[in-house]
Amino acid sequence: MNRMIAIAAVLIALGGAGYWWVSQPDAGSGMAAQAQTVSDTPDAASEFGITEMTIGDPAATLEVIEYASYTCPHCATAHANLLPQLKANYVDTGKIRFTYREVYFDKYGMWASLVARCGGPEKFFGISDLIYKGQAEWSRAGGDGAIAEELRKIGRLAGIDADQLEACLTDGEKLEKLVSWYQANATAHGIDSTPSFVIDGKKYANMSYADFAAILDEKLAE
Repeated sequence: MNRMIAIAAVLIALGGAGYWWVSQPDAGSGMAAQAQTVSDTPDAASEFGITEMTIGDPAATLEVIEYASYTCPHCATAHANLLPQLKANYVDTGKIRFTYREVYFDKYGMWASLVARCGGPEKFFGISDLIYKGQAEWSRAGGDGAIAEELRKIGRLAGIDADQLEACLTDGEKLEKLVSWYQANATAHGIDSTPSFVIDGKKYANMSYADFAAILDEKLAE
């Protein structure tokens, strides 16, 4: 957990390829009080000025939260194999609401997050799908400039124009808020690996769809 928080502690400086990422082991200390007070309420994200990315019936009594990183291969696998079944059988049927929260291991995951959020909630999950599907290509494109350009291509493919993309990728204030929000959530839920899932307030590690469905069915029957 300390490693994840330290890695995600960020200072932001503008660069030609977006943001230059700097790891600071103690940079998160000023956010400690916030991390202790975050809660799973509709107002928690607003404390940091962040929009929760949620799909499903808002009135569903059961919430599933996924913590994942756009640069995590296991997250890409879960996104391809687990989530489509979860969406079809539980989200689209109104049984649960599903929230996706980014985890930041590195600067490239942060850049991907800024691109994914650039189109707002309406495009977020579609862009996330493109990012995960292309993870093996864009994340290995080469240096910072090449990776940033591959992410821009994904944004343009989703219908975001170049000026809007640059505004998103150079929004230092937004990135600082996202990192603070991530740190608070990760601390509150004890997130130490990705993907991790919080089901009805309890944390679970990555699992098969069959195991996931069994947990959901048990909780829905309560």
